[in-house]
Amino acid sequence: MTRASQPSRRTVLAAAVAAAAAGAAGPAAAAPHRPEQGGALPAKDSDLPAKAPASLVDNRAWTSYDDWRGGSAKGTRAVAGKRPGLVIAAPAGTTDYTDPHTGKTSTWEYATWTSAVHRLAVPSTEAIASWNARTPAGTWIQVELKGAYSDGTATPWYVLGRWAAGDQDIRRTSVDDQSDGKSSVWTDTFAVDDPATGLRLASYRLRLTLYRKPGTKLTPTVWRLGAMGSDVPDRFTVPESTPGLVKELVVPRYSQETHKGQYPEYDNGGEAWCSPTSSQMIIEYWGRRPTAQDLSWVNPDYADPQVCHAARYTYDYQYEGCGNWPFNAAYAATYQDFQGVVTRLGSLTDLETLIAAGIPAITSQSFLATELTGAGYGTAGHLMTVIGFTADGDVIANDPNSPTNEAVRRVYKRREWENIWLRTKRYNASGKVVSGTGGVCYLYFPAHPTARQRKALAAVGVR
Repeated sequence: MTRASQPSRRTVLAAAVAAAAAGAAGPAAAAPHRPEQGGALPAKDSDLPAKAPASLVDNRAWTSYDDWRGGSAKGTRAVAGKRPGLVIAAPAGTTDYTDPHTGKTSTWEYATWTSAVHRLAVPSTEAIASWNARTPAGTWIQVELKGAYSDGTATPWYVLGRWAAGDQDIRRTSVDDQSDGKSSVWTDTFAVDDPATGLRLASYRLRLTLYRKPGTKLTPTVWRLGAMGSDVPDRFTVPESTPGLVKELVVPRYSQETHKGQYPEYDNGGEAWCSPTSSQMIIEYWGRRPTAQDLSWVNPDYADPQVCHAARYTYDYQYEGCGNWPFNAAYAATYQDFQGVVTRLGSLTDLETLIAAGIPAITSQSFLATELTGAGYGTAGHLMTVIGFTADGDVIANDPNSPTNEAVRRVYKRREWENIWLRTKRYNASGKVVSGTGGVCYLYFPAHPTARQRKALAAVGVR
């Protein structure tokens, strides 16, 4: 589980909390934030569960050669091939960067790429970026967003992440204290400060800056860049969906609790590692895993060293935790021919669509112990993996907050689980109104999905 004290996307903005406590209705407050068993695959695509309405979310990703050629480049170039991407061609200049977490100042060559303006089909209260990239030692990237509001004014350039796959050149980090009085960045989430005013993000551009050590020919390669904008209504409960699938995917089971006390420099050790533990389960479901060399730094006495590895390489040094959503998706995409995306889904019907196509999901939720039968705990923020549905429509989840690997598989009541995942408001143990994630999830899938997988992903708005 994540820490209840994190003042990030998991905390409702003060003004919106006051409005909700007063009974105000309105838009959601920024909530900064293989083999298969069970039912057989449907015989044809038309047997997939029906797509739930997706009008609350807008996903846009730049992935193709034409996408990369279509932006504004200063020192970058598009590369074609089976997996098109963006690299440094000739640096646009040099700059000094002082790492706030080490105090070290280094000089870097850099090049930039800026996307065309994307007008949101859903004018949004929140936006979360995702990126998939390779950053060899001596390189790193920065992702920024600049938007236009519905009132005609513009945001500044907001930094949504400074990221490297490793941790030797820079410490991957989110950036705090970014605000223009109308919106703020909460760890990894752009959020309109007071959605009740009606202000929305109407459009945005994304900017990539690629860095490398001077005088080298090194370069990052970025294969995917995008953002999910959303306007999820303010809600304590959500409509109940109708069960439509009986199926269970065989996904590896890992407990975060078995790593209690290990590597406390990464968010106090395994008890807080729900996100990387969930990520590792899904990465291995797809047949990817770290090599023996990758794991050579881990104490050989520790079981499941790949979970320690995932914690280290998802860790956000500003957030001081492993639960940065885009950092988890980016970590997944460091494995060969793999993609990771952060999005929001609209109902369990969407999850059924993915499971039917063999795609498990990592979901973010918060709840009291009394709200989820069989969990045995409450949490201000927790990640678990959804791997299937029972004949009664209940949710089969690999819950990393379990005492052993064998205990990880859980079955949770459909109605309870759907509500705690999709709501944007809830009451904590003190009776205070706090936030829910509104259906946030991570989706990991091959760089070249099958036709069936592409159709399922498209049905939930991911391309």
